[in-house]
Amino acid sequence: MTPFYIVASCVLLAVGLYRFVVYPAYLSPLAKVPSPNFLASFSPVWILFRRWQGKENRSIFAAHQKCGPIVRLGPNELSVNSIEGLRTVYKGGFERHAWFERGFANYGIPNMVSTLQSKPHSERKRMMSNIYSKSTVQASTDLREISREIVNHRLLPILQSAATRGTPTDVLELTTAYSMDFTSAYLLGAAKATNFLQDVDQRKRALRLYRCRKPYMFWATELPTLTKSLGHVGIPVVPRPIEDATEELENWFLKLCNDATRLGKEIPSGAMTYKQLAIGLGKFPVPGPPKDRVIASELLDHAIAGFETNGIVLTYATWELSQRPDMVKALREEMLTLSPPLRFPMHEGDDFPSPRSIDNLCLLNAVVQETLRLYPPNPGPLPRVTPATPSTILGYDNIPGNVRISSNSYSLHRNAEVYPEPERWKPERWLEENKEAVDERYRLFWTFGSGGRMCIGSHFALQLLKLAMVAIYTNFDTFIVDDTGIEQVDAFIAGPASDQLILAFKPAVCG
Repeated sequence: MTPFYIVASCVLLAVGLYRFVVYPAYLSPLAKVPSPNFLASFSPVWILFRRWQGKENRSIFAAHQKCGPIVRLGPNELSVNSIEGLRTVYKGGFERHAWFERGFANYGIPNMVSTLQSKPHSERKRMMSNIYSKSTVQASTDLREISREIVNHRLLPILQSAATRGTPTDVLELTTAYSMDFTSAYLLGAAKATNFLQDVDQRKRALRLYRCRKPYMFWATELPTLTKSLGHVGIPVVPRPIEDATEELENWFLKLCNDATRLGKEIPSGAMTYKQLAIGLGKFPVPGPPKDRVIASELLDHAIAGFETNGIVLTYATWELSQRPDMVKALREEMLTLSPPLRFPMHEGDDFPSPRSIDNLCLLNAVVQETLRLYPPNPGPLPRVTPATPSTILGYDNIPGNVRISSNSYSLHRNAEVYPEPERWKPERWLEENKEAVDERYRLFWTFGSGGRMCIGSHFALQLLKLAMVAIYTNFDTFIVDDTGIEQVDAFIAGPASDQLILAFKPAVCG
């Protein structure tokens, strides 16, 4: 090798070391932010490997335990874990990271969740926010009829049959079916919604199509360029059957939407979300894709957001209560104060407890709240990007633009100063007389996010969850048959590792 090539090689090596190691690790504005290890200060390999392993949430929490409320996860990525950090990032106008666009656009068409910029998101949100408001979901006569049909004619007869026959029940599968039936009825109208509670074959097929895709989400959201490049040279990271499953799932839901109403015809009674969205898109059309696909993309996102997450919460709530008969007794006593109580069987003409009265049950609220805290169904980070103008975040100045930054409920909900004994399920923490301490817990509670882009369906979800709990524990006691693999997986959407919880149901003895 000639001296010229030796010198050139040395120069290139020096430039590379400066660009990819020295600058990010020592000279970048992010260099002063603590990192859990030296590799994270100049390479994304550490956090990418943790995500691929399924250890992201626990690794980020451990990093915060070691380094404090702000940590550097990679050369261009930060995580914050405090109320002040949440205010800065999620109420300060930081836009969403492209991660959302890669993972949540159905049919290749943006929806409210996958939209990155605040303005188009706000326009879409205004079309639908009213139908998900607390006052609307509590007062809706359509939702009252949906509740009566699904609880009295589907869910409770199934549980009664299981109790009478002594048949063990997979609560995760059953409550996921309940959640999908409930959610799709509010989206599309009861007449055209799913009936997963009774149609077991359709339920199992839909769950299989949905679940088989989850292990491959990492590649599309974190390494999209590499994934596409490998596909172009004949090395598909995502197998063809998984892509086929996505296509089948999307086609199935598109048919549901089109069966509910053909565009240009009358929208059926009860299709609350469809109706509101169709009216909004009539006033503010989306250029490009067909209107039916725009609607289907949005509603499929609502359906996916609701059905699995609510099933996870109900699974962990029933698991915890099955180990605490004294709490079940107290909970049932509270539920029997409803006027009328939700006893099975109900008869035609019998009244149904109002959503407001269910919402006012203090112990039930504490049980649901604590389950959402310790077992958030979506514990993973919600990434944003820093604005072009340099920011100050938790005392660190001159944070440049386009830095990925996030918080996650897994870490926030394990703050021992706010939630003493954070790994214990303690509903009573929400009933303490120390109002200041309880208020602080609500401020840090983040299952539904915060700011202008927090979950639009939080009130709907809480009503669905509480109604199911009242239906179950007014009428039945639950007992664990098989909770193998009940530990929550480490993922963006996190259910039991075994994808099941087997419980036995026995009729309750009511006073």
